[in-house]
Amino acid sequence: MLHSIQQRYGETLRATDGEIGHVRDFYFDDTNWIVRYLVADTGGWLSGRLVLISPHALGHLYPEGRVFLVNLTRQQIEDSPSIDEHKPVSRQHEEEYHQYYGYAYYAESMPLWGLGGYPVLVPPPMEADAKQPGADSHLRSARVVAGYNVEASDGVVGEVVDFLIDARTWAMREIVVECGHWYAGKKVVISTEKVSRIGHDHSTVYVDSTKHAFAEASEQPLSTPA
Repeated sequence: MLHSIQQRYGETLRATDGEIGHVRDFYFDDTNWIVRYLVADTGGWLSGRLVLISPHALGHLYPEGRVFLVNLTRQQIEDSPSIDEHKPVSRQHEEEYHQYYGYAYYAESMPLWGLGGYPVLVPPPMEADAKQPGADSHLRSARVVAGYNVEASDGVVGEVVDFLIDARTWAMREIVVECGHWYAGKKVVISTEKVSRIGHDHSTVYVDSTKHAFAEASEQPLSTPA
């Protein structure tokens, strides 16, 4: 099944020994459209501190569940590196995070989940070729990108309002576009494979399609079989 990311915001996060907060955001890689981290808002427990949780520590998404089960302890999460929501996640921070939890470090030359198709633990590589000190230019906030304009080859058609994610692999398969008033405000689902690039300077998602194709597309539900 594909699940709406928008509907996951605010869901309770429960560690192996108690609740730790709620879902604040998802960070995804815009080169392969895979969720790399869930952003947890720890609320009053850690004074609203934001922490990253890898899909390595999460189970599958369940359509009726309002709780995310996290295979970590509260102490592990309390001691993990925190993030600043208003600053990009740096390569150095990611490296420290993966070293802390013992996960294989992400490198652009490798499959995201190692040799598997979904987030199971794999041995860390001997060398990571992505250890640049700067920010990861491909790591995006789902909350931020939702609201970006969507521009076809012949003009703007609407804006991003949601993403549909694969429950097993954490791949973002589709984006939900709310078309402008000239399309009666309908919501159209388009494959992420149609996205040519994301222009953050102009807050725009560029797609390989036409305004006519959006006009002809039928409105689709936000949860569909994978």
